[in-house]
Amino acid sequence: MTTRKTSSPGLRMAIDYGPLLVFFAITFVAPAEPMRALVAAFTRTLNDLTRVEALLIARVICATAGFVIATVIAMAVSKAKLGTISPMLWISGALVVVFGGLTIYFADPRFIKMKPTFVYAIFASVLVFGLITRRPLLQQLLGAAYPGLTEAGWIKLTRNWAIFFVVMAIANELVWRWTAATMSDTAAFRAWTLYKFPGCVVITLLFAFANIPMLMKHGLNLEGDAVPTIPPEA
Repeated sequence: MTTRKTSSPGLRMAIDYGPLLVFFAITFVAPAEPMRALVAAFTRTLNDLTRVEALLIARVICATAGFVIATVIAMAVSKAKLGTISPMLWISGALVVVFGGLTIYFADPRFIKMKPTFVYAIFASVLVFGLITRRPLLQQLLGAAYPGLTEAGWIKLTRNWAIFFVVMAIANELVWRWTAATMSDTAAFRAWTLYKFPGCVVITLLFAFANIPMLMKHGLNLEGDAVPTIPPEA
């Protein structure tokens, strides 16, 4: 039997957002020239590119590789510390590996930019399916984090998150396509990265807290050690 262990909010946040922090740090902080040399040592991808293009693609490859590795580590930590890997983390992690692998193989940042769209779309589809079939899927995932919430509250919370994920999927497509069409390749990649982190994290947290007044009207009990949580970032 799988043993579920208690966790602190800090550990949960580290598991969900640590990989994004790694991606952000490599994109904005890591020195470009060593990354170019590293990528050039293992592949011929940069051979036919200008210096500016080579530096960008090297950064994209290194940031994506770091993202994939950090995601796998986060899943392993979740299993070791919490005793389980949530279904949402499985979905997000699997798509990080797939789209990250495509990004690295084709040296094309469009793949990693499209990954959140698919994650949000899958999350929304699962929640809509639960509403249609009257299966409390979100309650099964997050029930311990929302003690006392009534059935009506769970239905409204599921509906709200489904709508949110649809909006976020559309927003991600608009942001990465608009930046790609109006900015230089380097600026577009950095702008999208800033939108993804910390932008989407802040938006998600604000949305989660905006739901609390409604949830309290439907029985949510915030007393004790229970702390409302949110689905993992895409």
